[in-house]
Amino acid sequence: MYFRRLNLTLLTLLLAASPLSAQTQKNAANWAEWETLTPEGEEFTVSMPKNPTTETAKFPYHKMELNTRLYLASSTTGPVLAVASFSGIKSDPAQYTEFARFNSYIDAFKDFFPPKVRKQDTAITKLTLVGSQTFHGYVGRSYKLTIGELNGTVHAFVTRKRFYAIVSLNTKKDDALEEKFLSSFVLPDRRPDAPANARTGNEAAQPNQPNQPNVESQPASADQNQAKPEGAGAGEGARTEETANADPNASNNNNQPPTATQPNAKKGPISGGMLNAKAIYMPLPEVPSGQANGVVLVAVVVDEQGMVSEARAVSGPSPLFAAAVAAARLARFAPTLLMGEPVRVSGTLSYNFVRAN
Repeated sequence: MYFRRLNLTLLTLLLAASPLSAQTQKNAANWAEWETLTPEGEEFTVSMPKNPTTETAKFPYHKMELNTRLYLASSTTGPVLAVASFSGIKSDPAQYTEFARFNSYIDAFKDFFPPKVRKQDTAITKLTLVGSQTFHGYVGRSYKLTIGELNGTVHAFVTRKRFYAIVSLNTKKDDALEEKFLSSFVLPDRRPDAPANARTGNEAAQPNQPNQPNVESQPASADQNQAKPEGAGAGEGARTEETANADPNASNNNNQPPTATQPNAKKGPISGGMLNAKAIYMPLPEVPSGQANGVVLVAVVVDEQGMVSEARAVSGPSPLFAAAVAAARLARFAPTLLMGEPVRVSGTLSYNFVRAN
């Protein structure tokens, strides 16, 4: 009787597992054959396992509604390859920088994508910025993404019309598969903006006026550290990309140089004020010999890694300048992030020299 029950249990388990085994074999067969996708209405070309699933939907983001498309290939053994396509946030440098637009899209992606591959209530999601890059002239960044037991890479880019996130996840490391997929993603080279001779109105009447600096290079004020989400702060008058396509001036910002050079423009530092309390390491200066004492203020610029890249004394007893500047250059700070992007910070360090009795 015992062996009869055992055999019945084993038979039940085999019958239950057979559909899963068949599905696994089917997925494996599909992943052996790849095809090149150039979806209608998209700007990209990519290679994916044959017959990926495609989903088109609306996704609410703050007071906006984004248009989303998802091209997904997944298997029961773990690999997940996907291209997420978003639109709905107009490219308008007059309202916000291209990086701010990118940040809004990546913020929406963090909410949109994880439930597509794992249940949101059980899977812990972590998205970590690895670095910034340009791709055929477009602003882009690379991330490490973890969703439950899946780990991998996200390459994200923003064009004038759309945002693309190219995702490769797996339960185990497979560099060959990841490279095959990510390297197959192609966008056409970004075209420059309209030439300068297309300017009209007041600019044509003032030919000697120099161009305004790139919006992304403007120094940010201290209250910009809490940057508003793009689209959410544009109010009821915010226009979607579909509306912008009907606007002949939508892609022509008269004061901008060709946008293909914008991603490489160095942004100015944001103002940090007095930085003494923000330092994680601030050595004391060597007190020079002599009778001088007093307070020396040193103006510094802290780079994206938290190191002092520039230092100059601006007030105080001049015999103490060299010692104060030398100490300031050794100070260290935690990197400052503006909308998730490391930025430079300008500010002041104060050194109080007291003459020993």
